[in-house]
Amino acid sequence: MDIRQKIQTLLATPNYHPLRRDELASKLRLNANERRDYRRVLAEMLAKGEVVRVRTDRFVLPQDADLVVGTIEFHPNGFAFVRPDPDTETGPETEPRPDVYVAGEDTSVALNNDKVVVRLHRDRRKFKSADKPSGQVIRILKRASDTIVGTLQKGHHVHYVIPDDPRMPHDVYTKPVRNAQVGDKVVVKLAEWTSRHVNPEGEIVEVLGRADAPGVDILAIIRNYHLSTKFSDPTVAEVARIPLKIPSTEYQHRLDLRRLFVVTIDPDDAKDFDDAVSVEELPGGGWRLGVHIADASHYVQPDGALDREARARGNSVYLVDRVLPMLPEKLSNNLCSLRPDEDRLTQSVFIEFTPKLVTRKTEFALSVIRSRHRLTYKQAFAHLQSRDDKDELTRELKKMWRLASQLRQQRFAHGSLNLEFPEVKVRLDKHGRPTHIEKIHYDISHQLIEEFMLAANEAVARHICQLQVPCVYRIHEDPDLEKLRDFRVYAQSFGYKVGDVTHRQELQKILKQVEDKPEEYAINLNLLRSLKQARYSVNPVGHYGLAKKFYTHFTSPIRRYADLIVHRTLYSLLRSAGANPRRYSLQELTRVAEHISKTERVAADAEKESVELKKLEYFQLKLMRGEAEDMEAVVCTVRNFGFFVELPESLIQGLVHISTLADDFYTYDERRECLVGRRNKRVIKIGDKLRVKVDRVDIVKRQIDFRVERDR
Repeated sequence: MDIRQKIQTLLATPNYHPLRRDELASKLRLNANERRDYRRVLAEMLAKGEVVRVRTDRFVLPQDADLVVGTIEFHPNGFAFVRPDPDTETGPETEPRPDVYVAGEDTSVALNNDKVVVRLHRDRRKFKSADKPSGQVIRILKRASDTIVGTLQKGHHVHYVIPDDPRMPHDVYTKPVRNAQVGDKVVVKLAEWTSRHVNPEGEIVEVLGRADAPGVDILAIIRNYHLSTKFSDPTVAEVARIPLKIPSTEYQHRLDLRRLFVVTIDPDDAKDFDDAVSVEELPGGGWRLGVHIADASHYVQPDGALDREARARGNSVYLVDRVLPMLPEKLSNNLCSLRPDEDRLTQSVFIEFTPKLVTRKTEFALSVIRSRHRLTYKQAFAHLQSRDDKDELTRELKKMWRLASQLRQQRFAHGSLNLEFPEVKVRLDKHGRPTHIEKIHYDISHQLIEEFMLAANEAVARHICQLQVPCVYRIHEDPDLEKLRDFRVYAQSFGYKVGDVTHRQELQKILKQVEDKPEEYAINLNLLRSLKQARYSVNPVGHYGLAKKFYTHFTSPIRRYADLIVHRTLYSLLRSAGANPRRYSLQELTRVAEHISKTERVAADAEKESVELKKLEYFQLKLMRGEAEDMEAVVCTVRNFGFFVELPESLIQGLVHISTLADDFYTYDERRECLVGRRNKRVIKIGDKLRVKVDRVDIVKRQIDFRVERDR
């Protein structure tokens, strides 16, 4: 037992009373070597929030002092939630701790994503729900960042920066620098901030350019989320040493699948193709599904410069105008891209199904493939819809869909939730200006690939878990009942009859009813927000949304570090004599799982912001050109100051302010959550369809306002 574990064990004993530093050392009975490291280890634990100091320099575990350590996440309205740090030693039976609500006046000098210590309120009435904890920030353990990105402005006596992030509670005072002009987008390094009652101050360290200059908006997002745009010199040097040709020795210990009919199916604009599929119909009935994933673990050596940088990035980031890859282009777009008619190293999963889709056998292999075709989803869909089966590709794709469609039916029969969201692509010109918005429909070509990837991920997770080898799993914990009940009320506001939503079948019923309806996206999104966030964990607790007991991420090692870990773990089970596999400890994987869960959230936020920004710019440009047109909209939220609508075609939400409703004077009925006209008694409620026009766009505040043109 190391020093950290000894301290944790002592502080967790039932009869422990708070001790000072020296008293704690005496009680631990440390040897001479341990005593030398004791102060350092205790200081590290204090900095991480694993222990806290109370009263006169005495140490306790956070939970024993009504304290919670976690990451604070702000809402634009000023309040925040603290997401408790996951325990380092947890089991599948451990109940995750609830988030802690923090009112705006109780956030102290915390900034978004800081690691903080919160003291819980004894009076539960301070929160909107009596069974939810609330608290007050008492200490900042670690700043998420010491910089902010915003637009430089000048007041009467001082320059200040308006932060791009609406969750930043204050403008930042700064001094002008020679190359910065009012209206420029800048990066500011924050000075120490000690009181939330005064504005923070900072120094301009980078001028990105005029806020309205092409490309500056996306560069600002990159800086705001601290995304890496270049690889380090050691990483570049390591990648340069990787040969472009596959060594002949690799063919000797791999399964040769180059004669198998294998294809890739990806989006039109994809540059990396890391997953390929094959399907064989077996004599006597049944299927043999093959999922072949680029073997990035062969090229990314454990603990090298490339591996360290991939781990730090955690995943690729897909912004509206560019990709910031996890792995350099030589790997992501070449050696690990399963390009047609080229030999590629892969890890393959073969699943044999009986005619009734019972898994008969699962096999895993290091392999080499040669893809026959690189298809886009549109091309695959055209083949699947074709009535002519003369060519081999069409016949193979239709065979694949016969299996995939049955797997899909089986998955929903087992309780999986159909939370498929249409994707919106904002197309840009060469200057980065948005030209049009394209809604990508999730058709059977997408479903085909999804079902095969899900089957492979589940098979790998089950195999590794049954062998009790430490690994990283993709988990999705059961939702909070209160949030499910809130979703039930929301769905009912659209006029749907909703039963007991704690049963999967009832959720599936609602999702089926809203298919292809204007309110589909709003209801699906509300349900998604009612569920917990999927994350990575060493504990295979299953995936609620997919209704799977075992699940991991195996199918995208080019763009997700989690998949790279799983590939290495699987390789260690498949290795040949003389190989040097990478085995991870549970403690190391716990740290990595927490890190890549965070980088995933950062990437998702950055990607979403870049798309939303270009949507707003698109409508702003149309408004400036006098090209605003009336569009179909659905009322998705009603408040006393107006109502929010969503445009089904562009999936953007905006406000119709009550002051713009000229036909009557409206009052808010809180119980029914609707607006009611005093004279004409007209009711505006969730689910109503309207025709609206853009009234105002505010890029800085990330807001769009509409006005009602006419009822549908």
